[in-house]
Amino acid sequence: MVAPVALGVGSLVWVEDSDEAWIDGEVLSVNGEDIKVLSTLGKTIVAKSANVYPKDSEAPPCGVDDMTKLAYLHEPGVLANLKSRYDINEIYTYTGNILIAVNPFQRLPHLYNSHMMAQYKGAAFGELSPHPFAVADAAYRLMRNEGISQSILVSGESGAGKTESTKLLMQYLAYMGGRSKSEGRTVEQQVLESNPVLEAFGNAKTLRNNNSSRFGKFVEIQFDQMGKISGAAIRTYLLERSRVCQVSDPERNYHCFYMLCAAPEEDMKKYKVGDPRKFHYLNQSKCYELSGVDESKEYIATKKAMDTVGISSEEQDAIFRVVAAILHLGNIEFTKGKEIDSSMPKDEKSWFHLKTAAELFMCDAKSLEDSLCKRIIVTRDETITKELDPEAAVDSRDALAKVVYSRLFDWLVDKINNSIGQDPNSKCLIGVLDIYGFESFKTNSFEQFCINLTNEKLQQHFNQHVFKMEQEEYTKEEINWSYIEFIDNKDVLDLIEKKPGGIIALLDEACMFPRSTHETFSQKLYQTFKNHKRFSKPKLARSDFTVSHYAGDVTYQTELFLDKNKDYVIAEHKDLLCASTCSFVSRLFPVSNEESSKQSKFSSIGARFKQQLQALLETLSSTEPHYIRCVKPNNLLKPAIFENQNVLQQLRCGGVMEAIRISCAGYPTKRPFLEFVHRFGILSPEVLKGSTDEVAVCKKLLEKVGLEGYQIGKTKVFLRAGQMAELDARRTEVLGRSASIIQRKIRSYMAKKNFTLLRRSAIFIQSVCRGELTRCIYERTRREASCLKIQKYLRMYLARKAYKELRLSAVSIQTGMRGMTARNELRFRQQTQAAILIQSYCRGYLARSKYIELKKAALTTQCAWRGRVARLELRKMKMAARETGALQAAKNKLEKQVEELTWRLQLEKRMRADLEETKTRENTKLQTALEELQLQFKESKVTMLKEIEAAKVAAAEQQIPVVQEIPVIDHEMMDKVTAENEKLKAVVSSLETKIDETEKKYEETNKLSEERLKQAVEAESVIIKLKTNINRLEEKISDMESENKILRQQSLLTASKLLSENASPLPTKILENGYHASEVTTVNDILLQTPTKVYETPDSKPRRPPTDRHHEDVDTFLECVIKDVGFSQGKPVAAFTIYKCLLHWKSFECERTSVFDRLIQMIGSAIENQDSNNDHMAYWLSNTSTLLFLLEKSLKPAGTAGATPVRKAQPPTSLFGRMTMGFRSPSSTSLAAAAAAIEKVRQVEAKYPALLFKQQLNAYVEKIYGIIRDNLKKDLGAILALCIQAPRTSKGSVLRSGRSFGKDSQTNHWMAIIDCLNSLLSTLTENFVPPFLVQKIFTQTFSYVNVQLFNSLLLRRECCTFSNGEYVKSGLAELELWCCQAKEEYSGSAWDELKHIRQAVGFLVIHQKYRISYDEIINDLCPILSVQQLYRICTLYWDDNYNTRSVSTEVISNMRVLMTEDSNTAVSNSFLLDDNSSIPFSMDELSSSLRVKDFFDVKPATDLLQNPAFEFLHD
Repeated sequence: MVAPVALGVGSLVWVEDSDEAWIDGEVLSVNGEDIKVLSTLGKTIVAKSANVYPKDSEAPPCGVDDMTKLAYLHEPGVLANLKSRYDINEIYTYTGNILIAVNPFQRLPHLYNSHMMAQYKGAAFGELSPHPFAVADAAYRLMRNEGISQSILVSGESGAGKTESTKLLMQYLAYMGGRSKSEGRTVEQQVLESNPVLEAFGNAKTLRNNNSSRFGKFVEIQFDQMGKISGAAIRTYLLERSRVCQVSDPERNYHCFYMLCAAPEEDMKKYKVGDPRKFHYLNQSKCYELSGVDESKEYIATKKAMDTVGISSEEQDAIFRVVAAILHLGNIEFTKGKEIDSSMPKDEKSWFHLKTAAELFMCDAKSLEDSLCKRIIVTRDETITKELDPEAAVDSRDALAKVVYSRLFDWLVDKINNSIGQDPNSKCLIGVLDIYGFESFKTNSFEQFCINLTNEKLQQHFNQHVFKMEQEEYTKEEINWSYIEFIDNKDVLDLIEKKPGGIIALLDEACMFPRSTHETFSQKLYQTFKNHKRFSKPKLARSDFTVSHYAGDVTYQTELFLDKNKDYVIAEHKDLLCASTCSFVSRLFPVSNEESSKQSKFSSIGARFKQQLQALLETLSSTEPHYIRCVKPNNLLKPAIFENQNVLQQLRCGGVMEAIRISCAGYPTKRPFLEFVHRFGILSPEVLKGSTDEVAVCKKLLEKVGLEGYQIGKTKVFLRAGQMAELDARRTEVLGRSASIIQRKIRSYMAKKNFTLLRRSAIFIQSVCRGELTRCIYERTRREASCLKIQKYLRMYLARKAYKELRLSAVSIQTGMRGMTARNELRFRQQTQAAILIQSYCRGYLARSKYIELKKAALTTQCAWRGRVARLELRKMKMAARETGALQAAKNKLEKQVEELTWRLQLEKRMRADLEETKTRENTKLQTALEELQLQFKESKVTMLKEIEAAKVAAAEQQIPVVQEIPVIDHEMMDKVTAENEKLKAVVSSLETKIDETEKKYEETNKLSEERLKQAVEAESVIIKLKTNINRLEEKISDMESENKILRQQSLLTASKLLSENASPLPTKILENGYHASEVTTVNDILLQTPTKVYETPDSKPRRPPTDRHHEDVDTFLECVIKDVGFSQGKPVAAFTIYKCLLHWKSFECERTSVFDRLIQMIGSAIENQDSNNDHMAYWLSNTSTLLFLLEKSLKPAGTAGATPVRKAQPPTSLFGRMTMGFRSPSSTSLAAAAAAIEKVRQVEAKYPALLFKQQLNAYVEKIYGIIRDNLKKDLGAILALCIQAPRTSKGSVLRSGRSFGKDSQTNHWMAIIDCLNSLLSTLTENFVPPFLVQKIFTQTFSYVNVQLFNSLLLRRECCTFSNGEYVKSGLAELELWCCQAKEEYSGSAWDELKHIRQAVGFLVIHQKYRISYDEIINDLCPILSVQQLYRICTLYWDDNYNTRSVSTEVISNMRVLMTEDSNTAVSNSFLLDDNSSIPFSMDELSSSLRVKDFFDVKPATDLLQNPAFEFLHD
């Protein structure tokens, strides 16, 4: 694979091992061709130099994402790189543009969510980490940009994850070109939904996979001109038909059989199925169930999937009847018949299954028996019926089962394709090929032969593509490649499929001869290919043969080759099923016009498959191919197990090693100039001095070393196989010599250090001894002095103790005496204070009583005087407003009429209710009396009958002989009874009369109530009309009042001016009620002069109607505020002017007004097509937010407690209120009073238009805010891509300057970000945007910066370096400085939003990461980062400057365990951050950030102040 290299002692190498495939070690000795190696496992191995490969000592511990970057491109290097990446859950790796996917056998949901798809959308291939999304995106982009169809070939052995990879590709293509959900079920959805159906009927359990696809699948996804999916088609290849009849243990048959056996009970009875152990086609293997799979649920899911893809319930029933019939066919056993070489069903059980199969097929049972046990041979003269022996009958039975199942599967594929639909106008497609990988088992039959033929053809296509890519790279780099040899596998393909003389041709020939057997076929092969280098015969084998494939030798057993290659349909079987009464079954075998006779027509599986394969390759050749090689890391199907031998074999079978061999034939090692100089510059440091040209430096280095055969491209150095190892060997020598020098210096330094330490120790011991002697002398002297001091202090203590006892006794006596005196004094003071308090309360009561009397008298006097003044004023105002009074009188009259009608209506309703109650009570009384009379009548009748019977009994007992003498009838009793009967009849007749009268009254009352009801309805309609008229009158009255008010105000103003100019100032006298006497007299005089009816302006010009004048005012107002009227006292003038005008016009209290709609249209037109003009948008953000704040403080919904009532003209109190308000002269209002009035914003009761305007204004604030924020994000987006990675410089400049980049080059991109932030901040502050909104803009922007930088750091390995961390950290320092300079008023918490990238960068620039524990990382260094994010950073980290290591393996293991636990519980494990683009504030927060008093000195628009119609703005 690589040229032999000279390895020295101490070199790191790879050596072959029987268990681990390859193990690494260190060379101990070299003896000619024999090299002795000590492996890392502790074994000593002696190997030939040809079998030893160099190991890259500087390879990253977590591997590289593209194996073309490996220093040594050979088998052990590739295997070690895949293993190191698999250990850190990096399951995808590139080899050029080939993606290798290692099955993790666990869920990794964070790799496949929509956010990850958004990251790969439009990214250059290789820019982000390897992923199927990158391959799909590259294919989609090529198709869109160049208009060329693409194909993605997914291959691998069973269980490697081909199907899952295909689903991911389909998912991404649906994401890029899918239709919206509103368009119904899309094509991509139908393709994905067809998978469960195809898996149920085409997948089965094998030795290596529980859900192995036993057919090849090519999905063509068609796109329209807009890049949207417009159609699709599914092509299938080589369904394994023999599995229907033959299953080896512990594999299973197709899933659908087991699903049917676990169907609901009614379905099982319907299809007469049950335990799968009872069916011959299923019980050949002891495996009936799969762990974790519920077949009954899968059955229901499959039926739902059939519904989804458009298979009707009748067709589903027919499908499962066919499946059940196949199971029953397998249970038919045969025995010898009555005639020679004949057969018949064996027993009653076989007859039952025969009849059941015929019933399910809906055909005749006798016809089914004949088709299995007999053959009809048609000759020219006659038709001959031939009996079949039991063995031939079994073969016939199995042939029927296989052909029916095959036709059923083909029907399903056709049905799905018809349901999906194809686009005939599509010009581009992307094909996804999910094909079986190379197979080599202990027993290899016809299926393995076809599968390996497919892989040989695809490998040829793959080799041509790899060779083409290699040539394109050489051409791009402008190097000579004409002498590179390309080895093809055409000889193997000719061996298999050449016509005539190929294996398939010989097999077809053998199948056409009736007496041919597998042994004759094998002998034919031996004779034909005995000299072929790719064909051989195994020893001790009679019928086997071996083919040398590209992936290794495979031995095939020919026992079943002939049977499996036959594809003809037996005529009797076809006639039987075509005659079925089930239309579905008969459609499976359409009648062909070419078949004119009953004789069976031969067809070859191999030939048909070869045609399909040729069509597939033609399709692939017309497309641009992309490759995904799936690898199964272990046969246990468990995570975290990497079997080297197994993976290596799959890499060989997948053609990866073949691609490496092709690459090694040319220039396997390709290094950019900068990396080459950085790695091998130490071989000749003098070459680097004074040179800045990297190309020249590389040429001088290679000439200095003396290599030959290399090539210098435009951007890379291309080395032949083995040259990299030679350079590394020389580099190792230089490093070894340097290490010896370093060791020598270190040893001399350590000896000098030890001597100095010994000398210091001796001096220290001497000083300690001398000090000890001195301390002993000092201690003795100190003890003597201590004794004297103790004696002195003891004497002093005794004297002080005696004195304190004496003093304590004296103080106790004094304390008792003083306390007694103080208590006596306190008692006297309390008594005195109580007496004073009683006196004060008594005097206060007397004073209050007198004050209350005086106050009542004063109020009485004031009320009388005010009433007199008010009556005079009322009389004058009534005279001045006669028209208003007339309208008011009319309104009052109408209201009285409405009240009178309402009262009449209520009275009618009440009378009607009373009448109905009276009627009900009378009816109840009459009914009760009638029931009582009937009861009395019945009782009297019973009594009379009892008396008659008693009389008869008494007469019988006395036995009176003469009847005439004793009368039987009691005449008195009869008279009484007769009289009572007469009375009862009279009562009944009277009751009947009353009932008739009552019914008549009831009918009359009903008529009367109906008439009154009609009158009430008419009255209600009249009331509604009256209310409408009243509303109209109220509107007219309010207009008249507003006009009168304006006239009165103007007359008051003119009068006050005249008085102030002509009249001398009069002394004012303040009355007791708070009014000025001068005010009262002045206003009264002015009101006396006010004209009663005025329709002219102060300029004596005729006035227009109020409505027209109001519309003109609104037009003038809108023309003014739509212009940039600037700011006053730091507040927007336009917003304040709008608020004042709306408040004056009472627009907030109107039920209908067009002012708000025109304002909204004005704002919308002002910001239309101005998205990129931040200055304009900031001006309107300032105005809209300020106006919204003023509305929030002023408006409240109708009906709110405390709301200002709507002013009406009717109640006299409101008139009195207006009159008393007129008593105050405008000239007496001071500036302080005006400020106090402004400070409290007037609360008005808002109607619906005002509330709607407030909502629309709030929406515009949010819209303008979002536009400004998104503009800033758009400006920063392009710069951030340059800020995540430090700029590179050449090695020459590195050596000359001593640093990799200067300060200016570090921060130029970051300074561009600072400039953008400063520009926007200046714009916002110049337009006086509220600081609260400025804070939110920069906070969300910094959050966006954090998301972009952090996600780029996690997705790009070249960014996770030490030097890059320093670069980003310096840029973040610039942002922190900006936040400090901008002050917290504007920056707010923006700096805190960068917490993720700050902690990640802080972790990158730590030198000794391997000493940090996991607890320190999550608690101290990076508490905000998740385990997935930390794991990603730790595994991607590499140091390009100081070769520092990442965290320890123990920390990585802890993270991996926690990730595994989280993946089982968490919904999403994505390690990427999401950008939040929502509006981050509410109206309440915005309102709380502003103050009303800030608007004291704001001046309205100057243009409006000059307009007489807007004089109210002066107030």
